[in-house]
Amino acid sequence: MDIKTTLGIISVVVGLVGYIPYLRGMYKGTVHPHVFSWLVWTLLTGIAFLLQLQDGAGPGAWVTGLTALICGGITIWSFKVGEKIITRSDWAAFIAALTAIPLWLAAQSPLLAIVLITVIDTLAFWPTFRKSWWKPWDEALSEYWAAVIKFGLALFALNNITIVTTLYPAALVFLHLAFIFMAVLRRRALT
Repeated sequence: MDIKTTLGIISVVVGLVGYIPYLRGMYKGTVHPHVFSWLVWTLLTGIAFLLQLQDGAGPGAWVTGLTALICGGITIWSFKVGEKIITRSDWAAFIAALTAIPLWLAAQSPLLAIVLITVIDTLAFWPTFRKSWWKPWDEALSEYWAAVIKFGLALFALNNITIVTTLYPAALVFLHLAFIFMAVLRRRALT
């Protein structure tokens, strides 16, 4: 087994383990995902996975595929246990994300598509950022740390290093780190 396959497997294992506290928190009622973020993440991560496969990402794409599947499950479950307060800014971010999806469909270039998906994903993070600003304990930060690690490892597991294969996971590393930083600061400020 080569190093890229090993890193791909490790990133998948980290991804699986990282979701355990998040799912447990949803079950116990201490974690309340925002359905808008998770729905868009499900769609976009699935699309990014297909684009990565198309561009020869290899083992570096495995964790993206796994993430799309788990995001789908969290989305479905979040209709029951997720955040119930939906603001106008949440709706604006959600509608902006959804209206950008047809732009992706119209894009004939995988590069343009991955750029659009990354921008849309960033917009989709807004409802979770906003909710967590006011309720910073409503998210299990271990899942976000696991995302940093799993997507960081996935970058090193890529068989084909191009903007199409690297932009999305690299942006996710940055977004998750920014989210963790904000949530930790808010938790400290509110205690």
